[in-house]
Amino acid sequence: MLGSALAEGLAGRLWLLPVVAAMLALAAMRGVAGERWRAHGATLPLAVAGLALLIFQAFAVGLRGPSVDWIAALAPAASLGQTGIGLGGFLAGLAFCGLIADALAARGFCRGDRFASAGVVIVVALLSLFVFFPIFKLATASLVRPDGTLAFAAFGERLMAGDLWGTACLYSSARCGVVVNTLILGILAGVISTALGLALALLVARTSIPFKNTLRAVSILPIITPPFVVGVAIVVLFGRTGLVTGWMYDWFGIVPSRWIYGLPGVLLAQVLSFAPVTFLVLLGAVEAINPTLEEASKTLGARPLATFRTVTWPLLRPALAAAFLLAFIESLADFGNPIVLGGGYEVLSIKIFFAVVGARYDLGNAAMLAMILLALTLGAFWLQQRWVGRKSYVTVTGKSDAGLYAPLPKAMTIPVALAAVSWVAVTLGVYAVIVIGGFVTDIGRWDLTPTFRHLSTAFSFEVGMDGLRLYGSAWNSLQTTLWVAAIAAPLTTAIGILTAYLVSRQEFFGKRAFEFGTMLSFAIPGTVVGVSYVAAFNVPPVDITGTAAILIICFVFRNMPVGMRAGIAALAQIDRSLEEASQTLGARGMASMRTVVLPLVRPAIFTAMIYSFVTAMTAVSAVIFLVSARHNMATAYIMGRVENGEYPLAIAYSAVLMIIMIVCVLLISLVIGRRKLGRRTELQGVAAPAAAI
Repeated sequence: MLGSALAEGLAGRLWLLPVVAAMLALAAMRGVAGERWRAHGATLPLAVAGLALLIFQAFAVGLRGPSVDWIAALAPAASLGQTGIGLGGFLAGLAFCGLIADALAARGFCRGDRFASAGVVIVVALLSLFVFFPIFKLATASLVRPDGTLAFAAFGERLMAGDLWGTACLYSSARCGVVVNTLILGILAGVISTALGLALALLVARTSIPFKNTLRAVSILPIITPPFVVGVAIVVLFGRTGLVTGWMYDWFGIVPSRWIYGLPGVLLAQVLSFAPVTFLVLLGAVEAINPTLEEASKTLGARPLATFRTVTWPLLRPALAAAFLLAFIESLADFGNPIVLGGGYEVLSIKIFFAVVGARYDLGNAAMLAMILLALTLGAFWLQQRWVGRKSYVTVTGKSDAGLYAPLPKAMTIPVALAAVSWVAVTLGVYAVIVIGGFVTDIGRWDLTPTFRHLSTAFSFEVGMDGLRLYGSAWNSLQTTLWVAAIAAPLTTAIGILTAYLVSRQEFFGKRAFEFGTMLSFAIPGTVVGVSYVAAFNVPPVDITGTAAILIICFVFRNMPVGMRAGIAALAQIDRSLEEASQTLGARGMASMRTVVLPLVRPAIFTAMIYSFVTAMTAVSAVIFLVSARHNMATAYIMGRVENGEYPLAIAYSAVLMIIMIVCVLLISLVIGRRKLGRRTELQGVAAPAAAI
């Protein structure tokens, strides 16, 4: 790498020579100072200077125009058309980060642990490049006119456009602006999904209904369902020629209409998709409430409904806020359901999509809309923190809580049961369409003649003398999706668990800012992530648009916070004395993590691996901007079929994806295994041997 850079520099690329000089100076210091070079006073400044020179030379390439001629004078790469940083430059930057981490550890950073120091520095560098830099580029792109010139007035013109903020739908039959539409949809989806999730959680945790395990299983299905499919199934059921629509006309004389296309249809699809997630969030909170608190209220004479209102409901406030926030953000970022069912109801995700991939490519307008979407998300985070406040909601302590859970008040049982039954009925209907739709002639027209034609169109193959030949139109997207998911899942898990270890087990300067930065990517809607990656990585210095690398990187840093949070929760249950004992016996930080920590956090590894794999298989809001003809994803292929009205083919492909995901989840669980804590799982019926007493 050093020799290549030196040869390029001597051949005429003189801007590479300062970076080479920094490398040579560090190598010479290593030869002169020996093992003490890490703590040498010049090591850290030289490593920082080398990294800064590399960044300056790389990023100067991406700057163009008369306003940056002074940069071209200082960095000839900008005027000579250098293609930006490549693999060698990336490895050089990684090497400089390692040198910086080594020098910081020698000065006591992370208590002198070289592994932890390197982990912090490298994670910060990766987050800076793949999270903060794209958002920065997105913000700057919103200030650029279509001709490429900077103009702050352009942002104001776009921001105050009449089709964004109109509120006419609130008091007339006219349409509202796209921002108002997005807010209305997000608030309704968040409120209804949270209410339905709470109803399901109370029904499972506070009643004695049968088939609780079945209800839990049904709630998991939407999580592994590819996008667009729920919307397509709703069209098949409730469209103008849908099954339910036909029944309503035959039985009650209700004339079929297009009511499903617009806010009602999108809202129904989003509630069906997001309610299972809010159910899982709220079920844990309901089950964690200390029953002695409710018993105390009952002892003092409060009726069941009053106990729920004054004791149970306030203790659920953090979980309710988290569930609403999750559904709200997912609604804002949702792309699949609005494009299938939106009709004339326009939302930000759709407008951003057509600004980038439409006939008129306008990245500046897409960036401005994405910044509005990001502002709405961050505003929701702020409101959540204000509503929850700083009150204590602790109910699980070291004291006994062997009381009995208060049953659900009778006044709430019937509404909760009706809501749950309605949700289960619609969900089962949707998945019946998914199961049947890909294997009949045309479920949209209710031609239920069995056929494998759609499956053959997507996945036909032939075994001949020269081996296996794949002819189906979906093989390319399926292979790309499996490869991307298979590579992204372990990388996501590794970075997430490493970050959790650094946050939970290390003390270093800037730890709170480090933790906040790692969570930022999860708070950014997928649509914003996709547009920001287009803005950042479509030009040098990191020109990776159209490659599989940008898809993998997007998934890794989009899903990393899930693995991090799962790891933090698992590490909170493990006593630090186990790692301290390992270090006392001479193991270094990396060895302690490999031999002690990782075997004990297998549940967190499983959670992170499954979530990242399933998300990579089913995500659409971010990758729809990043796919290419060579590297297409399954969700993009399904979207194309839906847009062409090929519903049976889209449903057949989705059914195959769901089967593949279920099989892969089982395989991942077998590979990761279960952690062994050395506890007895059954009572021993014989006395211990005398030698063991």
